[in-house]
Amino acid sequence: MSSGNINKKLVFVISAVAATGGLLFGFDTGVISGALLFLKEDFLLDSQGQEWVVSSVLLGCILGAAVSGRLVDVLGRRKAIIGTALVFAVGSIWTSAADAFSMLVAGRVVVGLGIGVASYAVPLYISEIAPPQHRGALVSLNQLLLTVGIVLSYLVDDLFANTAGSWRYMFLAGVIPALVLGVGMFFLPETPSWLAGKGRDAEAIGILNRIMPGPEAEIELAAIQQAVPESPVSSVKQLRAPWLRPALLIGIGIMFVQQATGINTVIYYAPTIFEVAGFQSATTAITATVGVGLVNVLMTMVAIWLVDKVGRKPLLSYGLIGMTVSLSGLALGFQFQAEIGGSLKWMAVGMLFLYIGSFAISVGPIAWLLIAEIYPLEVRGFAMSLATLSNWVFNFIVSFTFLTLFDTIGKAGTFWLYAGVGVLGWFFCHLYVPETKGVSLETIEKNLRAGARPKDLGSTS
Repeated sequence: MSSGNINKKLVFVISAVAATGGLLFGFDTGVISGALLFLKEDFLLDSQGQEWVVSSVLLGCILGAAVSGRLVDVLGRRKAIIGTALVFAVGSIWTSAADAFSMLVAGRVVVGLGIGVASYAVPLYISEIAPPQHRGALVSLNQLLLTVGIVLSYLVDDLFANTAGSWRYMFLAGVIPALVLGVGMFFLPETPSWLAGKGRDAEAIGILNRIMPGPEAEIELAAIQQAVPESPVSSVKQLRAPWLRPALLIGIGIMFVQQATGINTVIYYAPTIFEVAGFQSATTAITATVGVGLVNVLMTMVAIWLVDKVGRKPLLSYGLIGMTVSLSGLALGFQFQAEIGGSLKWMAVGMLFLYIGSFAISVGPIAWLLIAEIYPLEVRGFAMSLATLSNWVFNFIVSFTFLTLFDTIGKAGTFWLYAGVGVLGWFFCHLYVPETKGVSLETIEKNLRAGARPKDLGSTS
């Protein structure tokens, strides 16, 4: 989308409502951390049982990401997001009513189906609505509301921590963000890019005239039409084309870095980490986790302010350095736990605050932003679903092995492993990730088709 006479207020409202999908995503990501402390007592869960409860939602996310790329391209971005809200609401009610381990896991899988679609449909929707000079901040609204959803889930966990059947109320509260997303998206338009891709130019120009009143609307429609292929090509066949490989490398690679540095072990297991670091009660551990969530929100706000000013690559560089330092600090703390004693719990708080803050200004929002920017229109939905699928696969592997790693290579070894991935991630981002600040989606696609190197896809020369 060009950068002419933009109706900024309308674009912001549309983006903010759509970004409620991030709130839904974040709520479920965080709510399990507190619920797990009570589920393991009620269902007598060992380490593997806890890993299944946490990771079962990721199986649903993997399934959702695998099938919904085509769904979003066929039905449209808007209808797909409305559908995810309905699925999430059903899954939340199902999970809260579980009276057996199998029912609990099945409900978590249903919730994951909704998240798997929303996690890429929302950034895709916003990226196709937003002008390039504000795209970074607007797409990152999704990540901001994700962090808000995590904090809300921690507060809900804290609220019900001393209530009989507490975990049921924690899960049931997820119906609220699902309703907000579904009702809000009902009043929003479809993206002009998707409409033009379906030959519905009259509807596309109508929406463009609302977003950018004046002659810019016709210019933008022409640019979108130019990016639409004259004859449709199979998305699977297109993804095998050599010219698309740099974008696939960036998308899958940045998702590996985001997940394999251990972010969701912190989100899912923060109270557990605080307990093993020395906090004695579940309630105190959950309260400390609220602080982690607040840091996540505040630093994501900083990222939104900086991403279109400083750029993507500098934030990735500084953030990954901070993550690696904090993970190394946690590893050292657990390695010398006997010598540190009671101070370890406060060291753990400090290192987790540094870790989550560094993540929030870098690979947290920027990974989702990049996959919304680097793929051409004709395969954007399918390619983003592939990158999102890889994210959930990496997420599942890391989350499902966290407690097992604790039991095998030890707490220190686990965090040293994540720190090593942080170092590799820094080099990957430095060598392969492009700077896309202020660059139109059409320019990125042009560079991709011209055979530009991965790190040069954002070049305007």
